[in-house]
Amino acid sequence: MFRFIVRRLLQLIPTLFGLSLLLFVWLHRLPGGPETAILGERSTPELRARIREEMGLDQPIWVQYGRFMKRVLSGDLGTSIGTKRPVTTEFLERFPGTVELTITALIIAVGIGIPLGYIAARRRGTWIDQLSVGGALLGICIPVFFLGYIVKEVLAVNFGWFPTTGRQDVTIDATRVTGFFVLDGLLTREWDAAADAIMHLILPGIVLASIPLASIVRITRASVLEVVQEDYVRTAEAKGLTEQTVRSRHILRNAMLPVATTIGLLTGSLLSGAVLTETVFAFSGIGAFIVEAIDRRDYPVLMGFIMIVAVIYVLVNLLVDLSYSLIDPRVRVR
Repeated sequence: MFRFIVRRLLQLIPTLFGLSLLLFVWLHRLPGGPETAILGERSTPELRARIREEMGLDQPIWVQYGRFMKRVLSGDLGTSIGTKRPVTTEFLERFPGTVELTITALIIAVGIGIPLGYIAARRRGTWIDQLSVGGALLGICIPVFFLGYIVKEVLAVNFGWFPTTGRQDVTIDATRVTGFFVLDGLLTREWDAAADAIMHLILPGIVLASIPLASIVRITRASVLEVVQEDYVRTAEAKGLTEQTVRSRHILRNAMLPVATTIGLLTGSLLSGAVLTETVFAFSGIGAFIVEAIDRRDYPVLMGFIMIVAVIYVLVNLLVDLSYSLIDPRVRVR
């Protein structure tokens, strides 16, 4: 197990190096540049040249990349062009919001998706199965931004059941401890702050969970249908074991391997920044900030955020691999 973890972590080095190189070249080949976003209508060739010289953008790209890697290896991801603050500080301020939103979406997707997929498989061919499959296809087909605007308009604007934007009501004088608004409210016993933060998470969480929920339903259904045909399941039923024992020990546990893989990949993708969802609900997370960084060609923010997210994505998938041996004892990580 230890050797497996070390080997996977060592594989992370060439992966991140290749990603950084491709990303750096791609960003610096985009039309325009940060000098355009900074100067705006006041842009002149002389001012643009001076800004590029001050930022070191007039140097050859390999020189810029070498300077960037030197900073990264020393733990410095640079300074945001837009906010003039360290990229690490910007990330640490916004990442808790994305984590809270991701956890909310996963709770919804997993809590509904696995039971619904199991029921659909066990009631194959019935209206429950057809409704589940149709709903899953619909969830995958509907664009996230469209669903977000519809849900926001109906449930927040028309009915007023939920807040429309943000992570928390600005009028609440909440104590900040960890940056996770719900956790902060619980730690400080400011129950109104925690409740308000939860209310702000529900709508974007539902929207963000739409595609993961559909994927989990389909994968769970297919996996359960495959497992129930196995001889050991029929043997367990023939022995007279209770339905709960057969379901928990023989069906769900063996059907969870592909589901766990799907959940791990979805978690990594959600943590990488729910760009559309955060934009629709003006939710202060890394996704919304990346959109702002793209608009102003904020290279340090884009490079730093994407590199950190890549590390998180790989680590999440490592945890998924390690979970295999816990879900199914027949699997051994080597």
